[in-house]
Amino acid sequence: MWNKVSKEQEPEMLKTAIEFTGDHEKYGQAMKRVINEWPVSCENNLTDLSTNRKAWIGHAACCLEIGIPEYIIRSAWGKLTDEQRILANKQADYYINQWIEKHKAGNQLKLFNENQN
Repeated sequence: MWNKVSKEQEPEMLKTAIEFTGDHEKYGQAMKRVINEWPVSCENNLTDLSTNRKAWIGHAACCLEIGIPEYIIRSAWGKLTDEQRILANKQADYYINQWIEKHKAGNQLKLFNENQN
């Protein structure tokens, strides 16, 4: 997720990232994979309420599904329409909440900064 690619690879990866993140259904399915396949990373990144959990799950989804680093995903995000961003954020909210509910049900979840505003 944090690697760098060559400048020659970036334009094609950006195009792929725009297409992928702009399709909220594919993006959401990749987020579903993240919550199922990356349990430790989810615990580290979805329990800290002071972080941008939507951005993290989106970056993780892109890394897992299409192998594109987060700095390219950030650039792609800026190219999406407002509607595409809204739909992508709804997917992120849904899968973050799915992960939280699953872990609350098993009394396995302690949210960091839960009482801070």
